[in-house]
Amino acid sequence: MAMAKAKDLVATHPVVVFSKSYCPYCVRVKKLLDDLGATFKALELDVESDGSEIQAALAEWTKQRTVPNVFIGGKHIGGCDDTVGLNSQGKLVPLLTEAGAIAASASS
Repeated sequence: MAMAKAKDLVATHPVVVFSKSYCPYCVRVKKLLDDLGATFKALELDVESDGSEIQAALAEWTKQRTVPNVFIGGKHIGGCDDTVGLNSQGKLVPLLTEAGAIAASASS
Protein backbone atom coordinates (compact mmCIF):
# COMPACT_ATOMS: atom_id res chain seq x y z
CA MET A 1 0.00 0.00 0.00
CA ALA A 2 2.75 2.47 0.98
CA MET A 3 4.79 1.74 -2.16
CA ALA A 4 1.70 2.23 -4.35
CA LYS A 5 0.95 5.54 -2.59
CA ALA A 6 4.52 6.78 -3.05
CA LYS A 7 4.63 5.78 -6.72
CA ASP A 8 1.21 7.34 -7.34
CA LEU A 9 2.33 10.65 -5.80
CA VAL A 10 5.49 10.66 -7.93
CA ALA A 11 3.47 9.84 -11.05
CA THR A 12 0.84 12.54 -10.49
CA HIS A 13 3.00 15.50 -9.35
CA PRO A 14 5.87 17.13 -11.26
CA VAL A 15 7.91 17.42 -8.06
CA VAL A 16 7.54 15.44 -4.85
CA VAL A 17 9.54 15.97 -1.66
CA PHE A 18 9.18 13.19 0.88
CA SER A 19 10.02 15.15 3.99
CA LYS A 20 9.80 15.43 7.77
CA SER A 21 8.50 18.70 9.15
CA TYR A 22 11.33 19.05 11.71
CA CYS A 23 14.20 18.09 9.37
CA PRO A 24 16.51 21.06 8.57
CA TYR A 25 17.63 19.47 5.28
CA CYS A 26 14.00 19.08 4.22
CA VAL A 27 13.30 22.70 5.14
CA ARG A 28 16.30 23.76 3.04
CA VAL A 29 15.12 21.86 -0.05
CA LYS A 30 11.53 23.11 0.27
CA LYS A 31 12.80 26.70 0.69
CA LEU A 32 15.02 26.31 -2.38
CA LEU A 33 12.07 25.05 -4.44
CA ASP A 34 9.90 27.90 -3.11
CA ASP A 35 12.60 30.46 -3.93
CA LEU A 36 12.79 29.09 -7.49
CA GLY A 37 9.01 29.41 -7.81
CA ALA A 38 8.52 25.68 -8.29
CA THR A 39 5.23 23.97 -7.51
CA PHE A 40 5.82 20.80 -5.56
CA LYS A 41 4.07 18.28 -3.34
CA ALA A 42 5.66 17.86 0.07
CA LEU A 43 4.62 14.79 2.01
CA GLU A 44 5.55 15.14 5.68
CA LEU A 45 6.27 11.55 6.74
CA ASP A 46 6.25 12.44 10.44
CA VAL A 47 2.65 13.69 10.11
CA GLU A 48 1.25 10.96 7.82
CA SER A 49 -0.30 7.99 9.62
CA ASP A 50 1.56 5.65 7.24
CA GLY A 51 4.73 7.77 7.11
CA SER A 52 7.07 5.10 8.44
CA GLU A 53 5.69 2.57 5.94
CA ILE A 54 6.15 5.07 3.11
CA GLN A 55 9.73 5.76 4.26
CA ALA A 56 10.44 2.02 4.29
CA ALA A 57 8.93 1.67 0.80
CA LEU A 58 11.07 4.59 -0.44
CA ALA A 59 14.18 2.97 1.02
CA GLU A 60 13.37 -0.21 -0.90
CA TRP A 61 12.54 1.72 -4.10
CA THR A 62 15.33 4.32 -4.12
CA LYS A 63 17.91 2.69 -1.80
CA GLN A 64 17.77 5.97 0.15
CA ARG A 65 16.52 5.78 3.73
CA THR A 66 16.93 9.46 4.60
CA VAL A 67 14.77 12.50 3.94
CA PRO A 68 14.36 14.65 2.01
CA ASN A 69 13.79 12.21 -0.79
CA VAL A 70 13.24 14.28 -3.92
CA PHE A 71 11.64 13.30 -7.23
CA ILE A 72 11.42 15.57 -10.27
CA GLY A 73 9.51 14.53 -13.37
CA GLY A 74 9.11 11.04 -11.97
CA LYS A 75 12.87 10.59 -11.54
CA HIS A 76 14.59 10.14 -8.20
CA ILE A 77 16.97 13.07 -7.66
CA GLY A 78 18.23 12.20 -4.18
CA GLY A 79 18.41 14.22 -1.01
CA CYS A 80 19.32 17.73 0.09
CA ASP A 81 22.95 17.69 -1.08
CA ASP A 82 21.93 16.27 -4.47
CA THR A 83 19.19 18.86 -4.99
CA VAL A 84 21.32 21.81 -3.83
CA GLY A 85 24.21 20.49 -5.93
CA LEU A 86 22.05 20.34 -9.06
CA ASN A 87 21.00 23.93 -8.40
CA SER A 88 24.58 25.16 -7.99
CA GLN A 89 25.48 23.40 -11.27
CA GLY A 90 22.60 25.20 -13.00
CA LYS A 91 20.82 21.91 -13.69
CA LEU A 92 17.89 22.15 -11.27
CA VAL A 93 15.82 24.87 -13.00
CA PRO A 94 15.92 23.10 -16.41
CA LEU A 95 14.77 19.86 -14.71
CA LEU A 96 11.96 21.69 -12.92
CA THR A 97 10.95 23.50 -16.12
CA GLU A 98 10.95 20.25 -18.12
CA ALA A 99 8.80 18.61 -15.45
CA GLY A 100 6.32 21.49 -15.63
CA ALA A 101 6.98 22.68 -12.08
CA ILE A 102 8.21 26.10 -13.26
CA ALA A 103 6.67 28.04 -16.10
CA ALA A 104 9.20 28.58 -18.86
CA SER A 105 10.29 32.19 -18.64
CA ALA A 106 9.29 34.54 -21.44
CA SER A 107 12.91 35.66 -21.85
CA SER A 108 14.14 32.25 -22.99
